[in-house]
Amino acid sequence: MNAIVEVPEPHGAVLVSETGVERYQLVGRTGPAVFLMGGAINHGGLKSGPGPFDLLASALGACTAMTVRAYADRKKIPLVRVQVNVVHQRASLNSKDIFNRTIIVEGQLDSVLREKFLEVAELCPVSKSLQRGSEVITTLSPDFANASASPAVADYVQTMEQVWQEVA
Repeated sequence: MNAIVEVPEPHGAVLVSETGVERYQLVGRTGPAVFLMGGAINHGGLKSGPGPFDLLASALGACTAMTVRAYADRKKIPLVRVQVNVVHQRASLNSKDIFNRTIIVEGQLDSVLREKFLEVAELCPVSKSLQRGSEVITTLSPDFANASASPAVADYVQTMEQVWQEVA
């Protein structure tokens, strides 16, 4: 008897490519979003965008803010604004990573609600992923025909020009 197994859609499918503009400058694409990333200056980059650990800390901060906002909206809590400051620390490459997360909430909120937001923050899926640890599976693609599928820096520039036209 054959069982039908449903495979969930992957979260966070991102294509990252070198731009060729500067050392360690990368362009990332996920769905319609395109963004620059850059290497640290002390490693030869120009820091033209967030680095890998900046992005990891940003993912934790974004997920935390979204989780707190979703809870506040569902419970009709008068949360005006939520901000999350995340600082990543690690003593050495083989040390455990530490993410110091500070949640800033604005609005007429009592101490009970503020404490509840701390509990809710722990439910953030990225927080849970980091706390559990992850498995990384790496393969090398033999398909050189897809090499041209990576977004060029011109793609990024064109996208940003369109965004700025809409903002202006």
